[in-house]
Amino acid sequence: MQSTMIETRALRKTFKTRQGREVRNVEAVRGVDLRVDGGEIFGFLGPNGAGKTTTLRMLATLITPDDGKAVIAGADLLAAPGEVRRRIGYVAQGGSTWDDVTAREELVMHARMYGIAKAEAHERAAAALAAFDLAEYADRKCRTYSGGQRRRVDIALGIIHGPKVLFLDEPTTGLDPQSRARMWDEIRRLRSEGMTVFITTHYLDEADALCDRIAIIDHGEIVAEGTPAALKREISGDVVSVGLGSAAEVAEAGDRVRAAAAALESEPYVRRLETHNEGLRLLVDSGATAIPHVARALDRAGVALDSIEVHRPSLDDVFLAKTGRSLRES
Repeated sequence: MQSTMIETRALRKTFKTRQGREVRNVEAVRGVDLRVDGGEIFGFLGPNGAGKTTTLRMLATLITPDDGKAVIAGADLLAAPGEVRRRIGYVAQGGSTWDDVTAREELVMHARMYGIAKAEAHERAAAALAAFDLAEYADRKCRTYSGGQRRRVDIALGIIHGPKVLFLDEPTTGLDPQSRARMWDEIRRLRSEGMTVFITTHYLDEADALCDRIAIIDHGEIVAEGTPAALKREISGDVVSVGLGSAAEVAEAGDRVRAAAAALESEPYVRRLETHNEGLRLLVDSGATAIPHVARALDRAGVALDSIEVHRPSLDDVFLAKTGRSLRES
């Protein structure tokens, strides 16, 4: 039976914001309940401003919840925050490497800050450099590293003290595709070694490919939770994508999309319709049946198709079904 590494109950956080002379309360996290099992990669998926980073910073003891409870790696977040810090690693979105020191120096210093003896700190630094394929660059200044190399140093810093849980805030933001794939491999390796990894992300492909389970958050509330496959299975039917990017019958792209939406929104086979800059996305019972009807309806409306295709529901379709809007557009 898997142990529970993170459990929250009704976690809340409100911030005060000022608009001119008016001070307003903004509820960033609204009663979040989460459970993360030991040895899994858990993804926190949502658009910017949804409450992902605020939740993560509360769990990492960087800000104090206004209400609710949480237990992390067996330590109570509110009663024993110091013990929580000893049991977790945290990697911020902006990273933590310094330009004018080397990766080895940073790792040794970080280990020493956790009370690790000097000799052991050097041993752990060497092991981390080898594990993250950084030994070749270990004694170069961090300013000479690529974005992917610096991000690997960030994660090595986060685990140098041997935490049970690792929090990663948007770990691949700004990385090129090759570096992203390499980062995914590193995260999977940590999971295979028994570490629990909690990541925030707004990348749909990252959550789908990397995470064992995900929670989707929107406006500070959890709207869905489960494995990526299970969440997608909840959305029955097919998705038909209608591309209008190069159609020429209507002068403006916005007019094309509005005309197409008007022609299709009342059709009985369309269960849900979403517009975006270059076309439409339709949720239908059967894509094969719907496609010829869609083509005829648009032809009658004088809207020429650029493309039309059918696919199974994605995590973005899950987000659309739960919130009424696309995560991509958010």
